[in-house]
Amino acid sequence: MKPIRTRASLALLLAATTLAATTACTDREAERQAQLAAQAEAMERKAAELQKQYESAVASSNWELARIHGVALLDQYPDSEAAAAIGPGLDEVKARAEQAREQRRLALLWDYGRTPAGKGDQVTAAILSSEPVDTGGEAPVPVQLVIRDHPDWKRSAYLVLKGGDFDCYGGCRLAVKFDDESLKMPGWRPKTDEAIAMFIEDYRGLWKRMRKAQRLEVTFPVKAGGTRTAVFEVGGLDGSQMPGWD
Repeated sequence: MKPIRTRASLALLLAATTLAATTACTDREAERQAQLAAQAEAMERKAAELQKQYESAVASSNWELARIHGVALLDQYPDSEAAAAIGPGLDEVKARAEQAREQRRLALLWDYGRTPAGKGDQVTAAILSSEPVDTGGEAPVPVQLVIRDHPDWKRSAYLVLKGGDFDCYGGCRLAVKFDDESLKMPGWRPKTDEAIAMFIEDYRGLWKRMRKAQRLEVTFPVKAGGTRTAVFEVGGLDGSQMPGWD
């Protein structure tokens, strides 16, 4: 009978061991599932926080910041509910962010000044040509466009060269292009050596059209012979810097 009891004991022991192992596996699987659920919950919380920052930036029209948050959300948490929520509108946000970046670049091309002059202040807005121009000096240099409001000399618009000279002392006709609109404007080079400057006489027309344009081209005669063209990216002009001009 002893062998039978031994076999029974072994069977019971094996069953108990199997049950313990099964229970341990079940506990480990439950623990693993709990960890995965906690990780998923943490991921959704972080994604929801990025979504909140994204939507706040969109609401305030801060498109560049919105793009940063949106791209980060899709890159870091692509399978989150937050990513699914913002995905359809992100392309438009990216486009607006690029427009904002370009507008900021254009705005930085302008230099504004206010200095005491006569019985008031001289106010100026100035921009350099996009590329250097060979105007007959030692080397190609940028051409400067200046919009000026002077208490004594009043309003004017003129080009300034750092080398060479204009061939416009008795007056000349300038070919001016605002985006796709081309026209002629009178120019005039004063007989002075203080600066190599040429006035664009229709400063009102220049300003009015320039405020609606992104690109301005001015073709002018030079003493070195022929004409030269200066191109200005004028789309970032801040009209509030020149009070009364608009």
